[in-house]
Amino acid sequence: MRRNASLLVAISVLSGLGSSAMALVSGIWILDLTGSTSLAALAGLCVYAPVLVGPWLGGLLDSAPRRPLVIAVNLLLAAVLLTLLAVRGPGQTWLIFAVSCAYGVSYVLIDAGETALLPSALSPTDLGDVNGWRSSAQEGMKLVAPVAGAGLYAWHGGHAVAVLSAAMPLLVAVLYLAVRLNRIPSEQSAQRHQGPRVGLAVLSGQLTTRVPLVLAAVSIAMSGFTTAAVYTIVVIDLRLPSTFLGVLAGAQGAGSILGGLIVGRLLTRRGPAAVGVAGTVLFAVGCLARCLPWWPATVAGAAVAGTGLPWALVAAVTAVQTHTPPALLGRVAATANTVMFGPLVLAIPLGAAAVHLGGRPPLVAAAALCLTAAACLRPPRPRQPEESAPLVIVGS
Repeated sequence: MRRNASLLVAISVLSGLGSSAMALVSGIWILDLTGSTSLAALAGLCVYAPVLVGPWLGGLLDSAPRRPLVIAVNLLLAAVLLTLLAVRGPGQTWLIFAVSCAYGVSYVLIDAGETALLPSALSPTDLGDVNGWRSSAQEGMKLVAPVAGAGLYAWHGGHAVAVLSAAMPLLVAVLYLAVRLNRIPSEQSAQRHQGPRVGLAVLSGQLTTRVPLVLAAVSIAMSGFTTAAVYTIVVIDLRLPSTFLGVLAGAQGAGSILGGLIVGRLLTRRGPAAVGVAGTVLFAVGCLARCLPWWPATVAGAAVAGTGLPWALVAAVTAVQTHTPPALLGRVAATANTVMFGPLVLAIPLGAAAVHLGGRPPLVAAAALCLTAAACLRPPRPRQPEESAPLVIVGS
């Protein structure tokens, strides 16, 4: 199991390095080619939009062998990234958008595929720890990879970054071949339950899954809702240079790394629902701290919020892995990603509009919503013997 854990964390490091570097460089590249900031921003939307069709894409993971499919997606992603070598001028900008969309589709399939494969590679007691370590690895790459990608772009241009990003999924595919799957779930029942509604039925049908998933969705949505507010607090209220946002990003990343390292132990002791509540409360506290008119409090708030977010996210992912019928885990995991990250598509523009009221009102509103969700969603009571019957899904 330790061998598999090391391989899975290494996969997260490599995936995070390639994707984080390319995510930043795509926008810079489009901006340099077109001079349009709005077009540059659309590259990020192309990456996140496919999460909205996650329930449909996740069905592929339950109708085909999961590891070969995840490996194939990584190999195809590498090939698609190499098409960026054809970009020579503004006339090929569409190619960067197309690759960004392909990246988004691959995120949905690979993230859901990894979530579905982990229970076959790890014991149930190791899931929380490894999910936390993978979260820390990904957050660590978000700190390192954008700087490395921007530096490589400044040195040798977008083509060099494309080659680097294409090499990462190739290495990931090799590591997936080395992972030992000890328990391969049967896929027969998946053939009898077609349709995207199945994933939502599984998630909503169990309190042990529903509670941490809703808490994660609220926390993640509020992180997008408060993005513009944080900019306003720094630049207008505190009158600090915009470069100070990099300090906040570093503080939040450090908090996320720390949170990911300890969340597995908390999950073992308290369970996903309690950890989800704690993470949501921590994020709310971080929002309130950033309202204070003192820059050290703003930095501390970013670190606290950064700790809370991975707690809520890892708690939800672990709950999905441990309380989902194995044959349906692919589409359920993809549906869970849609539930958690889909609201960002609406929350970010709403937050951008809300800052017309000032920087603090959106942060206070986000904290109030998170605290309300944490107060209303109590951890489920321990199961009674009559509640332990297996989940039965009636046709979609």
